[in-house]
Amino acid sequence: MTFEATARESESTDEVWLKHGGASPDYAVIGAALSRAILIIRAAVTVTAASAGVLLVPHPHKLVFLILCVVLATVVEIDMMSWWPRLQRMPFTMSILDTLGIIGALAAGGTSVAYFCYAAGCAAVSGALLRLRAVPIWIAQATISYVAAIHFLTEFRLPAQVQVFVLACPMAGVVCGIGGAIARATVDRHIQSVIDLVNVAQRSAAASERARLARELHDSLTKTLRGVSFAALALPTSLRRHPELAEELASTVSAGVEAAAEQARGLVTGLRLDQPQQPFGKVVEATSQDWSRSTGTAVDLQLQQAEPTIAVRYELLRILSEALTNVERHAGAHHVRIQVQQYRGTIRLVVADDGRGLPHQPPGPSEGHFGIVGMSERARAIGGALSVRSSPDGGTWVTVTAPIRLADEVPESQEAAGV
Repeated sequence: MTFEATARESESTDEVWLKHGGASPDYAVIGAALSRAILIIRAAVTVTAASAGVLLVPHPHKLVFLILCVVLATVVEIDMMSWWPRLQRMPFTMSILDTLGIIGALAAGGTSVAYFCYAAGCAAVSGALLRLRAVPIWIAQATISYVAAIHFLTEFRLPAQVQVFVLACPMAGVVCGIGGAIARATVDRHIQSVIDLVNVAQRSAAASERARLARELHDSLTKTLRGVSFAALALPTSLRRHPELAEELASTVSAGVEAAAEQARGLVTGLRLDQPQQPFGKVVEATSQDWSRSTGTAVDLQLQQAEPTIAVRYELLRILSEALTNVERHAGAHHVRIQVQQYRGTIRLVVADDGRGLPHQPPGPSEGHFGIVGMSERARAIGGALSVRSSPDGGTWVTVTAPIRLADEVPESQEAAGV
């Protein structure tokens, strides 16, 4: 499926709230969603009022018919909004169609409390769809209700207090309409604030990703390429004056290029390690199981639920990958245990093996201290600390403890919730 086809399909559903890259909310869809909720509430209130009337009046057949009509009208309107997405973009048409339901309710059940409940719900629906643009529709709805109320009062002799109540019912519908408009404005503002916060978080994450990539390039690839460059600059002069030195420089250039290529591959692999859309525990599990399948070494996972922010989880995953690589190359282990624990705003990652342990003498510079220096630098970059412990009987424990999030980062849970 092409990108364009996917976009058309997603925009054809009523679940799409953002248009054109998420720059602004689709207010028509928001209004339709809020209106569906009001339709359900209106049906519940109207049916409850009509059911009470059925128990009180001597001839309840009109009210029973009204209940059936209200339920049917609600189902039809909700289905129309769901299965005809284009209707969501025609709020005036939807409001007029819903207003016609007032006449139907009046014809079905006559002037009653249930009718006024239904009329008030219609005003609220119009307010949710049109906000203050629904004033003409509110006037039309109130006019219909006033005509029905006056006709009802001329037909029946009622006490003065009841007459005041009946005449106040149409204005109650207008109040409900204003309430619907206020609810719509509140939802619009909330949705926009959530989108603004998400956009800010996305821009911050992108800036953090660029800074992290720049740091990775500077700390590894740039230094290697600078050394290759110096050796290459000295090579022409050495060819004329010191052929033996030129041969060594050529070997240095070749080794440097290979090292740069290896570092570039490692950088790309590191960037692919994390899948921010997946829970941290799932990514740790997938990384560990992939390593176990490729090496044949058993892995025991003890993972507590923890969700560090993007910068923290990236460095933790690089440390995990480096620690597993050390086990594969140097430990000769048969079993590896990986733990993830979270406690009071900190996260701890432990990689323990039953291998031969660290040598008594520290490894030379060419061995890179088994990557311990690099892992320590990564831990410090996120405000954490790394410890490496080895037992005389064999086995090594690599433990890194770090804050769950950096001071300048927005927690992912807040990004998702829009807090």
